[in-house]
Parts: sequence; structure tokens; C-alpha cells
Amino acid sequence: MIVTVTPNTSMDMTYFVPSWALSRTLRATRVLESIGGKPTDASYILGELGIPSLALGFCAGGAGESIKGFLRSKGVTIDFIQVLGESRRNLIIVVEDAGAQTAITAESLITTEEHLEQLRVKYQEALATATCVVLGGTLPKTMRPEFYTEFVALARERSVPVVLDAVEPNLSAGLRSGPQYVKPNQDELSQFAGFRVSTVEDAYHVGRAMIERYGTQPIITLGEYGGLAVLNDCAYRIPPLNVQVESAAGAGDAVLAGVAASVAARQPIEEGIRLGFAAATAVVIMPGTAECRKVDIDTFLPQIELIPYGPAR
Repeated sequence: MIVTVTPNTSMDMTYFVPSWALSRTLRATRVLESIGGKPTDASYILGELGIPSLALGFCAGGAGESIKGFLRSKGVTIDFIQVLGESRRNLIIVVEDAGAQTAITAESLITTEEHLEQLRVKYQEALATATCVVLGGTLPKTMRPEFYTEFVALARERSVPVVLDAVEPNLSAGLRSGPQYVKPNQDELSQFAGFRVSTVEDAYHVGRAMIERYGTQPIITLGEYGGLAVLNDCAYRIPPLNVQVESAAGAGDAVLAGVAASVAARQPIEEGIRLGFAAATAVVIMPGTAECRKVDIDTFLPQIELIPYGPAR
């Protein structure tokens, strides 16, 4: 069973506006509610693929109930701990004439040391039968980045592979325990590197340094440039497919789901990369966060290319 752990669950409200202007009332052409949060998105997408998963983490309030409803609709097993406050509601604004989008997030969910201990117990129980762990996302303000150091280490001690997707400082904290894979996007990789990663070659060199320092293989999403997988003994560039993008929200989480699926099934990681980027393509043609259809994933899967990559000499 794939186990996903989301410390800071969320819902996304996506507003589509024709254009952007300050100090004006903007009238949305569409408004959609969908699930958010990296590991919960991965569980949601795995459910669409018919792959079972167990979703652990914290949730709170009405938004938390909505999150559970979305996951149940895909057949995901849920064992969230109810905490204080309210799970986040993120606002995503898609500006149609610019082909761009902005996400606005707020902190709201509140955890205690008792809640964290409850999660620790549930997690260690789940590790007994876990085939892969997906960890990631932001943390509630009451938690420290060392959460990721500990939870990655707990899985590694039991020889359970881990896929991590987090922003700094959580990414570096998790890397200290050596997860098998990480899935940073361009901004997250730039924060880790300490400089703007602006080219595929930049991403390759940062990814190779990550392997050398931590033994962790990065599968990097690069937006309009597709992706780059830097593996122990090779690297692949993954060109994007030419599709009409509705919303990119959740596309990276689809890659996370594909990688986890292949790791759990003990398939070559190349299979997971192909599945992940096919799922990501299926996500971007849909308006809601992490929304996709298996029929679209199946259509895109044979079109995904893994092109061997080496940096310019």
C-alpha cells in the first residue's frame, strides 16, 4: 500500500478571470473547488488510476471534511487526525489572456505535540505494510522542518522507499535522511541551490550535486520546458506535450503519483516518470487542481519521451 502523509491539508478555489487589473472588480468566468496539498493530490490521482493508497496527516474544520470527501470519491483510504483551526483554503487566480496563474495561500491549521505524536504512531503502524511513502507540502506554523528529517528516517529504517516533495527549508530537512527520490519544481530547486535555476543544464548540475551529497535522485518539473530526471547512472529530459493548458495546479503532484506508483510496484523508475508526466499532462488540460481522467492519461502515456541527457561540454 502506498502511504501519503500531508501535514498541512488544503482545498483550492480556482477563479478564472479574462484579464487582470488593479483597483477594479474582476468578474470570474468560472469558479472551481478542488483538493490541494501535494501528497493528498497524489492520493487523489492514484485513485483515478485505480491504485490504492492510505492518506495520513492532519485536517480541520469544514475544509477538512471537504478534503476527505474528495479522497473518498476516488477510493482512497483515509486516516487523518482532526486538529484545531481550519484546513487551508488556497485561492488560485488564472488570468486567461496572459496564460498565467497565481496562488494565494494562508495559514490556518493548528497542531499540538499531542497531535504530532498521534500521527507518529499511525505512521509507524502504516510502515509495516507500506510499499512506498509520499511525504511533502508545507508545514503548519506549529511544526518545524525536522518533521521531515524524522519521518523520512522512520521509513528508511524499515527499508520503505520515500518520495519527497517540499519547499525549503523542509526540502533540505528531509534530504538529511536520504529519501530515494525528490520531486522539486523549478522554484523549489532554485531555493535549494541558492541561485535561480534558469536552464535545463542548471537543473542537471544541481540535481547531480544532490545525488552526490545525499544519495537522493531528483525528478524535476520545469513547467513549459517539461522535466528532467537526474538518476544515479543517467539522466533524461522529458519534453512537454503540445496541449492547451487550462490550469497547471497539481501537475507536479501527478508526477509525484506516477513515481510513487512505479516505486511501489518495483518497476523501473522510467515507467513511473512516463506515467507521472502523462498524468501531469492530463491534469493541465483540466481546470481544477489535480483533476484528471484516466482515459487521458492512457492516451498521453505512449507519447511521453525520455531523452537521454548530458550537459553541454
